[in-house]
Amino acid sequence: MLRLLSLLQTHRYWPGSELAGRLEVSVRTLRRDVDRLRELGYPVEANRGVDGGYQLAAGAAMPPLVLDDEEAVALAIGLQAAAQGGVAGVAEASVRALAKVIPVMPPRLRRRVEALRAATVPATFDGGPAVDPGVLTTVAQACRDTERLEFGYSAADGTRTDRLVEPFRLVPLGRRWYLVAYDLHRHDWRSFRLDRLAAPRRTGARFRPRDLPADDAAAYVRAGLRNLPTSYEVEVLVDAPADRIRARVGRWVGVEEAGEGRCRMRMSTDSLDWAALAVGALDADFEVVTPPALREHLRRWGERFVRAAG
Repeated sequence: MLRLLSLLQTHRYWPGSELAGRLEVSVRTLRRDVDRLRELGYPVEANRGVDGGYQLAAGAAMPPLVLDDEEAVALAIGLQAAAQGGVAGVAEASVRALAKVIPVMPPRLRRRVEALRAATVPATFDGGPAVDPGVLTTVAQACRDTERLEFGYSAADGTRTDRLVEPFRLVPLGRRWYLVAYDLHRHDWRSFRLDRLAAPRRTGARFRPRDLPADDAAAYVRAGLRNLPTSYEVEVLVDAPADRIRARVGRWVGVEEAGEGRCRMRMSTDSLDWAALAVGALDADFEVVTPPALREHLRRWGERFVRAAG
């Protein structure tokens, strides 16, 4: 029964035949053990029929966790890391949980935890973006259950798109969390920063995991970060109405009102030449707010144009 409870806690839904096979018991014995768990107050839901199965539903209180030695050590180390990490609002709860977990661990496991803690230099997340614990939990559950995920995603330039993905793994790297997933709209693998996700929703649709084109998820994220070109965040104030500028270049940049007859234009680009072309096509006076390198770039362009004009 303890092994049955442990399996129900690690998977969202188990077909009856598969669960009985993992436990090496008959389907009839499985039904009897499920009934015993219900008598003890565990809310085990059942779907009848040929494809019937079981899952542990949410109850009024969290049931006791059944952990093996490796899971217990991993839990304690993970809580210690979370107490120092960059997930908003989790540090205090992690400390409270540690105060409950460590005292009840067998001495041999406590020694392992202390040895790992003493030999590990914690990496703090000062200055990094905080991740909403609700977002982190929802995405982690979708990865675990191989369930498609929908969310809004904001790019570096603020552009927001709706995504439908098959989540693969979560990767904490540097001061950020990343989701590695197969993007069903773009038909390719992508990595997403979790602090840019909005309202992730599990769809209920399951999928067969695909092969990742990398040794592991962390290697995939690192490769993507290494291949990023030098990027510039450009901001320009334009002496023209937003609607007029949006009609000219709004397809590629962000444009917003900035007072009577003025607007603010923002873009993220790896080329100052592209930024110079964009502002040159505005047919309006403008002021470069950032980056300073764009001002110097425009000065050189202007001198060339003056020479060319004689």
